[in-house]
Amino acid sequence: MTEKATEKTQASPAAQPEEKEPQVEDLPGVGAATAEKLREAGYDTVMAIAVASPGKLIEDCGCSESVARKMIQAARNSFKMGFMSGEEVLEKRKRVQKITTGSKNFDELLGGGFETGAIVECFGEFGSAKTQIGHILAVNCQKMDPTAVAVYLDTENTFRPERIRQLAEGAGLDPEKVLKNIKVARAYNSDHQMLLAEKIPDLITNENLNIRAVIVDSLTAHFRAEFIGRGTLAERQQKINKHMHALLKLADMHNVLIYVTNQVQADPAQFFGDPTKAVGGHIVAHASTFRIYLRKG
Repeated sequence: MTEKATEKTQASPAAQPEEKEPQVEDLPGVGAATAEKLREAGYDTVMAIAVASPGKLIEDCGCSESVARKMIQAARNSFKMGFMSGEEVLEKRKRVQKITTGSKNFDELLGGGFETGAIVECFGEFGSAKTQIGHILAVNCQKMDPTAVAVYLDTENTFRPERIRQLAEGAGLDPEKVLKNIKVARAYNSDHQMLLAEKIPDLITNENLNIRAVIVDSLTAHFRAEFIGRGTLAERQQKINKHMHALLKLADMHNVLIYVTNQVQADPAQFFGDPTKAVGGHIVAHASTFRIYLRKG
């Protein structure tokens, strides 16, 4: 009886090994040299290829349009990338985590805190606590998950490790460990900023970092300084749009919170009410999952 039971268990489908996730080399027509070129361009997974556009793949890898389209189609065929039922979407939403701000009222306003898998934009004038919130999130994501890592893209030289130390001590965490798990990069222009954002998936896939929060402080400072006048507005908006979509893709694919701070400007045509408007216009507004207007108390 025991031997028969053992044989049945071994023959059971449940005992068979799970199907492995397809690798870049598994795609039809992708050899070792092409796979290496794809990885160097940041396409480490089949999913990264599946969600890429042919134009982007051509630009990054130097392949022909027909080859790019074949690779993308093959990658998409490897995954279930069609429609999902509402039930499946609900199941996927269960992965979403909430990172607390430390303020009960603020957390209640956001339904429990800043959620992963989303872009949260905070805009307001100088001194309205935009950067402060970024520092808090970099610490509190580690309070939520001890293995969590935060990435801080600093465009205005606003990151202060001394403040991180204070916040970590206040949260009952080891300040040295918290600082070690915050990866800071100083962006010196808009192109550098966009490049750094595009390199973040490499930290997740190649270095196996459990990145839970990405802070971009500030989102529009470089774009605003480099593109001056109405004549450059279209080019600036196109560039911001590309940057926002890269961040949105990062948030969705890796379930990461993207927190961006934004500058403001006064609308001279606004004669009544608050003339304050966020920089970046509709491009930033549409790409952001949540928008928060901060004002000095």
